[in-house]
Amino acid sequence: MPSSSPAAPSGYYGRHIFFCLNERKNGEDSCSMHNAQEGFDRCKAKVKEAGLSGPGKVRVNKAGCLDRCAGGPVAVVYPEAVWYTFVDGDDIDEIVESHLKNGQVVERLLLPPDVGR
Repeated sequence: MPSSSPAAPSGYYGRHIFFCLNERKNGEDSCSMHNAQEGFDRCKAKVKEAGLSGPGKVRVNKAGCLDRCAGGPVAVVYPEAVWYTFVDGDDIDEIVESHLKNGQVVERLLLPPDVGR
């Protein structure tokens, strides 16, 4: 009789969005110089307001350097590994509504794949 293997464990959160909040001390460009903290704060508030936070839903996280400073500020959504850049609160609102709530990637805010440090 074949043994059945247990189902793969599901993740605690459905999605994570990580915001680079790194500040380079040597004066090099970094996400913190481009209002990354404000983007993080707004996203966290919008996710909570929309009822999207908590187990099985969305977790908004701070991150250190994600090594894509040239496109800063940057955020990345997992498990899809979708990289975004943003300039204002409206961009954050669109990421929350479109991607985090409805699973639709916001094409206009995608960080080009060749942008690195």
